Amino acid sequence: MSTAPASLRMVEVSGAEALWLLEGSTLGRLVYPQRDLTVIRPGWHTWEYGRLVVCTPAPAAAVPSTATYHVDELRTATGTGWTVTVAGPVDVITDPDEAAHYQRTLAGWTHGPHNTLLRLHPKTVTGFRLARAET
Repeated sequence: MSTAPASLRMVEVSGAEALWLLEGSTLGRLVYPQRDLTVIRPGWHTWEYGRLVVCTPAPAAAVPSTATYHVDELRTATGTGWTVTVAGPVDVITDPDEAAHYQRTLAGWTHGPHNTLLRLHPKTVTGFRLARAET
């Protein structure tokens, strides 16, 4: 007797729930266009004062004025999880005191010369949960 895999479905969540999921995570991916390519860089993040602060190994000069940040958590054992995407204008954090604060508080790799601290001001926030379909 074999068992068929459980059916899964994507369920859209509210913007508030998507931000709650984002706040509970620390690692994601910064996504932006560069010439004819889509660039994806890992990033450590924190949500503060309605903005997303990201530390990423992307050169500051390469990051455009608008970018997308993607975070997800997938549980392979259960086939469930969630995904959140935030997009909006980006600015590089250049204030030395503010940069020092985030270098102390953001988890992740050692802050080096190729790491950039960015502030993303969300214009769109979308989120989905991957859930088992009800039978």
